[in-house]
Amino acid sequence: MRRIPLMLVFALTLAPLGAEPQQAAKVYHIGFLGLSSARDYAPNLEAFRQGLRDLGYDEGRNVLIDYRWAQGRSEHLSGLAAELVRLNPDVLVTHANGVGAAQQATTTIPIVMGVVADPVRQGLVKSLAKPGGNTTGVSSQIMDLSPKRLELLKEVVPAFKQVAVLSYQDLPSVREHLWDIDVAANKLGGLRVRTFAMVTEPTGLDAVFASILRARPDGLIVLPDSRMTPHNARIVQFSAKNRLPAVYGSRDFVEVGGLMSYAGDYREGWRIAARYVDNILKGAKPSELPIEQPTKFELVINLKTANALGLTIPQSLLVRADKIIE
Repeated sequence: MRRIPLMLVFALTLAPLGAEPQQAAKVYHIGFLGLSSARDYAPNLEAFRQGLRDLGYDEGRNVLIDYRWAQGRSEHLSGLAAELVRLNPDVLVTHANGVGAAQQATTTIPIVMGVVADPVRQGLVKSLAKPGGNTTGVSSQIMDLSPKRLELLKEVVPAFKQVAVLSYQDLPSVREHLWDIDVAANKLGGLRVRTFAMVTEPTGLDAVFASILRARPDGLIVLPDSRMTPHNARIVQFSAKNRLPAVYGSRDFVEVGGLMSYAGDYREGWRIAARYVDNILKGAKPSELPIEQPTKFELVINLKTANALGLTIPQSLLVRADKIIE
C-alpha cells in the first residue's frame, strides 16, 4: 500500500518534464485611422473585418484593433495618428488624408492604405510596382472615373453646357479630380465646370445649394467621399427638387433616389487591404508589396428618377449598367 502513493508522486513529478510547454497564441495589434465615423464608414469597415476573418483573424481573440475616427475633420487626423503610433501597433490601416497623417507620424510602423485615390500622383508612394518606404495597399482609381462621370451626364443630357462639381476641398486628390474633369470637359466641346465646396455641418448645406443654383448648371457631379454619407438624402432631394441630373461617386446615392452612379467597388478594396495586413503580419515588407488596383467598376441607374426628371436613358447606357433600379 505504501508503494502506490510513492509511485503516484514519482509519476506526477516526471510528467511536466516530458510535456511540451504551452505557448500563448500571438495577438496582433492593428491601429485603424478613419476620416469619417464608424457609422458612416460601416460598409467598408465590415468588408475589412470580414476580410480579416476570412484569413483567420478574429477580433478580440488573435487580433486587437484600436480605432480612431476624425468625425469628418481632416485637421484631427495628425493628432489621432500620433495617438495610434504611441500604442505601437504591428500595422496602421487608414485611407484618404489619413495616409499622409500616418506617414508623418511614423516611418517605421507599416501602413496599409485601405482605398486611396492615385497614391503615386499624391506623392504617397514612389510607384505602384515598388512603393518603397513603409506604405502599401490599395489604389481606388477614383480619379480615373471622374471624366467618365462627366461623359455619362453628357450621354443623358446631350445639350448640357455647364456642370457643377460638389466635393470636399481638403482632400489632396481633389485638385487632380478637378483637373481631369476640366480636361474631359474641353474634349466634350468646351463644357464649363463650376466647383463647389462641401461642408461638414448640416446647417451649412442650404448655403451650398443656393450657390449651386445661382450658377444655373445643367448637371451635377458629386465626388466620392465617406463624409457625404450623412448628407446623401438631402443632396438627392436637392437634385430632384431642382430637376438637376446628377451622377454620384457612390451607389448609396442612387439607392435613395439619385439618378446614377459610377464607382469602384470600395468594399472589394477593403477586403484586399485585409490581405495586405495578413502579408505584413507574416513578415512581408510594405516596400516590396506592389499596390493593387480593384478592377471592378459599377454603373447604377435609377430609371424611376430618370422618368421623374423627364429624361430618357439611352439604350446604349442601359445595356452597360450593372444595376438598374425601376
